[in-house]
Amino acid sequence: MELVLTSVGSYPRIGDAPELQRHRRAYAQWERKEISEEAFRKVEDEVTAEVIREQIEAGVELVTDGQVRWYDPYSHLARGLEGVEINGLLRLFDTNFYFRQPVVKGPIRRKGPILRREYEFARSVSSQPVKPVLTGPYTLARGSVLEGGYRAFPALAMAYAEVLAEEVRDLAGAGASLIQVDEPAIVRYPEDVGLLQEALTSVARARGPARLILHVSFGDVAPLYRDLQALPADVLSLDFSYSPKLPRLVAEAGSSKPLGLGLIDGRNTRLETPEMVFPILDRVLPKLPGGAAYLSPTCGLEFLPRDRARAKLETMRRLRDAYLGGHV
Repeated sequence: MELVLTSVGSYPRIGDAPELQRHRRAYAQWERKEISEEAFRKVEDEVTAEVIREQIEAGVELVTDGQVRWYDPYSHLARGLEGVEINGLLRLFDTNFYFRQPVVKGPIRRKGPILRREYEFARSVSSQPVKPVLTGPYTLARGSVLEGGYRAFPALAMAYAEVLAEEVRDLAGAGASLIQVDEPAIVRYPEDVGLLQEALTSVARARGPARLILHVSFGDVAPLYRDLQALPADVLSLDFSYSPKLPRLVAEAGSSKPLGLGLIDGRNTRLETPEMVFPILDRVLPKLPGGAAYLSPTCGLEFLPRDRARAKLETMRRLRDAYLGGHV
């Protein structure tokens, strides 16, 4: 079985060295109106190319753009929508990071394509395939304040699904063959899996020839594992760090879809060892459908220092190569 190395979202924009802090400097200058938006966007392009190159040098075979342009998983998409304002800060799950909360005031619709230009730029500077990443409709709705336009939360989730379907259609049209949709909020509200299925069905209809990856993290996915198998995604990408029972569950139940194995902890600086990863691969891989599986961090790496993020990816490559080398 092929075991493809992939990132799952964000990558640190700044590092310790002065040359790795130009995004922070440029952002401050842009906010003070000392540089133009065009000048700031040029810095974003440069840093995006840099983090893509860093992923590839570390061994990643399916990269992301590092979400360099994203302030957080919610407001980046919400800013591109009519009917939504951005207000206040809310803690992002159990992290020490905060996101700017969307406030829905009226019916939402896109002002225009949001991610297509970002994907096309990333692809132009990458020697490896690029995977665009979107926050999913259910998680966007859970993180929003509803003040108008919709009578209740389920209607808002479906409205987000409609605009995200347009994004997926654009990305597939631009050549994206794998598109990742993040739905971390579902682990906190497992009773809403039916609503998630309805919302994802709307998104999945727009994918055309592209394959949809559903990434679930920031909680124990084991209680939802069988329900997730029934969702309209082509690949399930799972965070194993919260779920000590998940390897046994996958070994017992198998999987009808290729899995993304989130075994490299994106919130912990400790580097993984063969003793931590190989037993899980031994249990899980024989139960997966043939073809390719994916090995990845549990989540985006923005929670780590830049040098540690790279070390995590390099460790992932070493572990994959050592594991497959011992199983030929």
